[in-house]
Amino acid sequence: MALLPHYKHIVNPKLKHIYLSIDERGTLIVKSPKISQKKIEQFLLKKAAWINKSKEKIAQKKGKMPDFSQEGELYFLGESHSFFLKKHTQKHTHLVFNGDTFTLFYGDYDKELFQQKIDLFYKKEAQRYVTPLLYKWSDTMKLPVNRLTFRKTKRQWGSCSTSNNISINTMVMKLPLHVIEYIIVHELAHIQHKHHQKDFWALVERYVPSYKECIKILKEYTT
Repeated sequence: MALLPHYKHIVNPKLKHIYLSIDERGTLIVKSPKISQKKIEQFLLKKAAWINKSKEKIAQKKGKMPDFSQEGELYFLGESHSFFLKKHTQKHTHLVFNGDTFTLFYGDYDKELFQQKIDLFYKKEAQRYVTPLLYKWSDTMKLPVNRLTFRKTKRQWGSCSTSNNISINTMVMKLPLHVIEYIIVHELAHIQHKHHQKDFWALVERYVPSYKECIKILKEYTT
């Protein structure tokens, strides 16, 4: 008998069908209306090939967050750097990046706090790197931005609202710099074109001729 994968089940009475997804840590998420365990297991067995293939793709992606159970890695500007946890006698927790390795010094073991420190590092670096780049490209493309904000999101690297407010995912700092610039140009292009049709891509290509290669690189990373 085939072994069932470990999964997290979310019941939503509004759903009519079973939906599967894999999160950035490779956990299988099952969303469904209230149904029997047997029905879920039958569905998982039926989708075994898709589950295995999807998990393999996630496992190969760059930029996954460490699970804090052992040493890991963090990406910064397209480069992989070793990540270490180091307990010290002080109570406060702080993350240090010396340009080569990341070290998270902690007093009390707290995974949620560790994640917050990493998220804060990426946000500060995004504000430092992306802000001047975005306004430089805004001037070059003659497309004024109404407002720039930064936040961590699970699915999008960036977005542009109908009011021309641009939001950048702080996790862009895991990416190579030229790919970050592509994301900036992409979102600025949406100020002129609120779609992904031919005119939009022509505008992007005018400023980033290698945009197709950038898109390929993006697919190698988790958000």
